Amino acid sequence: MAKTSRASSRNKLAPQMAAFLKACADETRLRLINLLAAEGEVCVCHLVDVLNTNQPKVSRHLAYLKRAGLVSDRKDGLWVHYRLAEPLAQHAERLIECINSCFAESPEMRRDVVKLREVRTAQPIVKLMGRSGRAVSAKPAG
Repeated sequence: MAKTSRASSRNKLAPQMAAFLKACADETRLRLINLLAAEGEVCVCHLVDVLNTNQPKVSRHLAYLKRAGLVSDRKDGLWVHYRLAEPLAQHAERLIECINSCFAESPEMRRDVVKLREVRTAQPIVKLMGRSGRAVSAKPAG
């Protein structure tokens, strides 16, 4: 029985690893992983500003990472916040650590993190009260 269980685990690992590596095979997705690993939970609106691209593109790449099991999301009023998924499978966690050590040597990846910190400071997400009395989120015009 133990042999079957181990073989079954190994059979599931290969497709999971393939999905993970495919998810990492794109510069935009690597930049997103870098930002989430460095800063934790981040609003899509801030990621759009840092990557200097449009919201649909960022959301599409985040959805790809979510399908691969690498990120999770949380809605807060009008905004969606993403973070690295917890718990990541052990093999995925080790690969993220390896990727992050490579990011530490990349000037572009370091610039992205600095820019994200600046954007988050300059454009905080604030809670406003809507007409119904319910809280809604708003990002000040920047």
